[in-house]
Amino acid sequence: MPALIPTDHYATIMWLGVVPDRAAALQAEPRDVLKLTFSGPEGEDHGGLTRPSCSRVLSQYPRDTVIRNTRQMCVMSAEEIAAIASKMGVETLDPSYLGATLVIEGIADFTHVPPSARLQAASGATIVIDMENRPCVLPARGIEDDMPGHGAAFKAAAKDRRGVTAWVEREGTLTLGERMRLHIPDQRPWAPAMI
Repeated sequence: MPALIPTDHYATIMWLGVVPDRAAALQAEPRDVLKLTFSGPEGEDHGGLTRPSCSRVLSQYPRDTVIRNTRQMCVMSAEEIAAIASKMGVETLDPSYLGATLVIEGIADFTHVPPSARLQAASGATIVIDMENRPCVLPARGIEDDMPGHGAAFKAAAKDRRGVTAWVEREGTLTLGERMRLHIPDQRPWAPAMI
């Protein structure tokens, strides 16, 4: 029996980008095509098979412990980016400010798709959703530089809308306008009281 179920939910790729040097800035540079390898998108500074642990996993590891990199990509939805912009009081919000790798359109409540779900392109290129990407203050800096008075509003506006982190399960190429299908794990929600 398959462990993953193909759904009737499809997403259209609206934006692609890479963060070339996150030490310099979180801002992503837009791309028309993104080549995915097992180490992540080519040119993405968040790439690599491993990474140093960060504040998000301090309950599991001391900072800078080498762990498997499940944060190769930041995937967001156009609908949620629009909601963030509205809550911030700005007309639009460029995904490059957010360090986005992939912006999709067409899957409602995208930030809360189940962990281990897959997005698969027709070519077979597949990414695995790790977990919700919690908002941080880093995007606020670039936003504030270009839209004074609005940067500080980002973190609160992005709560429950920041998208997900993901990693490459099958190599391939993603192209603007391409569609990806959502596959979800075939398991019931966790309910420890049932045992």
